[in-house]
This record gives sequence, C-alpha cells and structure tokens, in this order.
Amino acid sequence: MESVHRPRLTPARADIRRAVRELLPSEGLVLVGLSGGADSLALAAATAFEAGRAGIRAGAVIVDHNLQTGSADVAERAAVAARQLGLDPVLVLSVTVDSAGTGPEAAARTARYAAFDLALERTGASSVLLGHTLDDQAETVLLGLSRGSGPTSLRGMAARTGPILRPLLGIRRAQTRQFCADAGLEPWSDPQNFDPRYARVRVRETVLPLLENELGPGVGVALARTADALREDSDALDELARTMLQEHFANGKIATSVLASVPAAVRQRVIRFGVEAMYGVWLNRVQTLAVAALVTQWHGQGALSLPGIRVVRQDGILIFSAPGLT
Repeated sequence: MESVHRPRLTPARADIRRAVRELLPSEGLVLVGLSGGADSLALAAATAFEAGRAGIRAGAVIVDHNLQTGSADVAERAAVAARQLGLDPVLVLSVTVDSAGTGPEAAARTARYAAFDLALERTGASSVLLGHTLDDQAETVLLGLSRGSGPTSLRGMAARTGPILRPLLGIRRAQTRQFCADAGLEPWSDPQNFDPRYARVRVRETVLPLLENELGPGVGVALARTADALREDSDALDELARTMLQEHFANGKIATSVLASVPAAVRQRVIRFGVEAMYGVWLNRVQTLAVAALVTQWHGQGALSLPGIRVVRQDGILIFSAPGLT
C-alpha cells in the first residue's frame, strides 16, 4: 500500500507503477534500495503495490554510509517507511567508505554495491531495484563527456545489470517527487545532493539547467537517448570481441593477423578484455592503443611494459605476461 487513504491514481503514480511492473520478475523476492529520498521512496511504494499484485515478495535494503552526522537516524526513518509500505524483510546495513586512492563518490558507490551483494546473499532475493531516473542517466552521460570517456561511460546505466534493476530510467525526477506528494509520502532531502563540491551536483544544479535553458528542455531526454543508442552499439562490439577472444586468445597469446583483420573498436576490446580476464588488469585507452600499435604500427619495437603486464610481439604473435607470474 502507498498510504492509509489510498489516494487517487494520478499520472505520476500510474507511470511509475507501470515502469516497475514491466521490470519485476515473476516470482521470488526482490529488494528495493531505499535511501528515503523521493526517487527511491516512490520506487519502494510502487514496488510494494506491484509486487503484491504479481504475487511476489518485496523487501528493502537501506545502506548507512556513515558519512554524515545522524546518518543512522536517517537510515532508521527509511526502514520505518519501508515497513509502513508493507515491505518485508527490511535490512539496514552499515558500511565503511574507504576513499583512499579514489574519490568519495566512487568509494561510496563501491561500498553501497557491496552491501547490495550482501543483502542478496542474506535474503536469497533475486534482484535489487534502484531508483535511478532519466535525469540521473543524463547526468552520467554528461559527466562521461566532460571526462573524455569512451562508450563504457557514455553508455550510461542499463535497466538490467546482473541482479541490479533500474525501472525508473525512463522517469523524470520531477515525477518521483510528484508521486510522493500524490501518495502522501514524505521523502528525505539529502544535503549532499546540494553540495557543490561534488561534480554530479554541479552538473545537476548548474550545468544541465543551463543547457536546457539555452538549448531547449529536451537536452536531458536527448542525453538519455544517446546512452541507449551507444549501449546497443557497445554491446554488439563487446559480443564480437568476446567471441574472438574465445576463438583466438589462448595462454596469453593471439596472432597479430587476427587482430589486424578487424576494426579498431573490436581490436581494442579484444586487448582490454583479454588482459582483464587473464591478469585482472584494466587498461585505459592510452595503454590499449600502445598495445594495438604492436599490431598496426609494427617496426620492430621491443617489449611493452605496462602496469601489471608485459606485451611482446614475436613471430607474428602478441604474447602477454604478468611480472612474477608463471
């Protein structure tokens, strides 16, 4: 249930319920990642309703990042809201965010997703539903563009990533706020969502509104649509590269003639995916191009040493190895 008084079915409530209904599994238990904000609270309410109609169970997982004073109280309020919506079980997981070597946003995300994995393991749930909206998708793409990222970042977030489901990627943030108002729900406003020290906040509060004002109100939708198109292309290229890996990459070796026979986008993926699979090393673009140059710009150069791996060309074969490993 969304409230004691069962408010009328407004457009915002109908749209969000429909989005959830289209992505819910047909059986078992699902969890909603609930922060207490408007996006996740609207998602939780819609999931509780639609899960009941579908005859499946729905619970919630609340992650306390311990980054703000009073965060435990915020987590407990979210847990109370989840129980009032009829969600069960409700887990509150406290995490430690270690930002050494990475930014605070990335570190918090890593800790949060580790908590989701733990919640799935503890409850036997099949999925965690997250409240990322179309606006979040647009911000992700714009941040990727500003950093010169490739398709991995520009493809944005997928509606399905393993056990992670994002039903609201076609829903605007304003709709989740309207849903909460229509349903008599009181979302929590995270002060970090307005802290200009975070790049995403600056994009949300300054950059995107400026673009929408100067270029028209469809910028956010266009960015999200761009992510969808890039994801389709990227998935197809990834599949081609992984097929080539299975057929031609063995014992850290692959023929340069094989790599030379395919477009650069596939060749570079084969290199990245092969190194990651064998050695757990993820090459950036500059490093990947340096390896690819042993194929496309060969003039007798020697072995290439990169962080975690060594690559050498011998007799038309690229040979990958990791220092200290046999």
